[in-house]
Amino acid sequence: MQATFDVIEEKPIETLYSLEQNPLLVRQAQQESNARSYPRRIPLALRRARGIHVEDVEGRRFIDCLAGAGTLALGHNHPVVVEAIRRVLDDELPLHTLDLTTPVKDRFVQDLFGVLPAEFARQARIQFCGPTGTDAVEAALKLVRTATGRSTVLAFQGGYHGMSQGALSLMGNLKAKAPLGSLLSHGVQFLPFPYDYRCPFGLGGAQGVQIGLRYIANLLNDPEGGVPPPAAVIVEAVQGEAGAIPADDAWLRGLREITAHAGIPLILDEIQSGFARTGRMFAFEHAGILPDVVVLSKAIGGSLPLSVVVYHEALDTWQPGAHAGTFRGNQMAMAAGSAVIRYLREHDLAEHAERVGRRLQDHLQAIQRRYPQLGDVRGRGLMLGVEIVDPDGTPDALGHPPVDPALASAIQQECLKRGLILELGGRHGSVVRFLPPLIITEEEVGQVADIFERALSAAVRAEG
Repeated sequence: MQATFDVIEEKPIETLYSLEQNPLLVRQAQQESNARSYPRRIPLALRRARGIHVEDVEGRRFIDCLAGAGTLALGHNHPVVVEAIRRVLDDELPLHTLDLTTPVKDRFVQDLFGVLPAEFARQARIQFCGPTGTDAVEAALKLVRTATGRSTVLAFQGGYHGMSQGALSLMGNLKAKAPLGSLLSHGVQFLPFPYDYRCPFGLGGAQGVQIGLRYIANLLNDPEGGVPPPAAVIVEAVQGEAGAIPADDAWLRGLREITAHAGIPLILDEIQSGFARTGRMFAFEHAGILPDVVVLSKAIGGSLPLSVVVYHEALDTWQPGAHAGTFRGNQMAMAAGSAVIRYLREHDLAEHAERVGRRLQDHLQAIQRRYPQLGDVRGRGLMLGVEIVDPDGTPDALGHPPVDPALASAIQQECLKRGLILELGGRHGSVVRFLPPLIITEEEVGQVADIFERALSAAVRAEG
């Protein structure tokens, strides 16, 4: 069931929202931490939501293409999710069980294993972690370090794996780490990611992919390479926060071959890309590979906090209590997660995300042909990004113009004025990201593209 919300009429930004006039926003600014992030760019006070739409306290309605940073696979308050949560409450099931089992938990595990590749699931173990994805990343680090007896981890430039200190040490972004001084980065080696539009080798295409793989293979096999054998390699099949950058399938297959040959566990971070978002249930499936460890959160809890790490049984050498977390037994999240998994399978939302995402990408590429400020349109399924550039700037080694973060920010604000919530990502916040709920229709992606183009036009005119 979808909401019948309409897109708001275009209004001057000062009438859309006012930090000074809205008491909720005023108190938020006064009382919440300086570390708050989204409200600075999306200063809304929300009161109601359904499907792909949200409504603020002043009655204005927006299309939500942020969707809890990809958490809301079925959108806001989907009936199957609401019913699953209500059933837990009506049946007086325990809400909190630590890691004690329940029928709800068992059902969730069977449902989750049922959508993992069968060869992987047959030999898999699962660890329920704390409520967020970063805790699952921390658990994965403990797992592989315990199993291998090694400590170094190889991560990738542009990677994002969470904000706790261990996970933060794997992040490519330097700004978030700079105030903290020493992290765990002495045990992390960063590798170039196949970012085709801004190829780190200045090559791009198949040549850039092959050079990248050769570099990794040499690093792991050169006795003078300076990097000890790692406990694991961790990677996103589609880098989300870096700006929806998909890894080339051949590169992922090559990485899997290299790590398998070297006996190095491969961790796939599917926290944002998992559960049908990219057009397959998990983004690594596009390349036809099997990882050793998969880290999951966001959509798996049906909008409620839940995270897990699923891994090959050969790695299951850690001892009882090696990883814990008070809120790893959230029964409502497990019930909601099972409902989401079943709905995804019954309605083939992976195929839908592929088809509708291609439609949105086609719209964006058509706009790109009219506006040179759109440097790159990329992504997979309904995990897309548009890199905003300055067409008059000095081009890089590949001939691509420099990023224009100021214009990207202006486009975001112009979209918000017109009833569309989008987030920025990528280097210098220069990528406009599209992460709508997977239930979005082809007609609705047309509306999204139309609003985006009008907002882009207004931002370009204002820039002069």
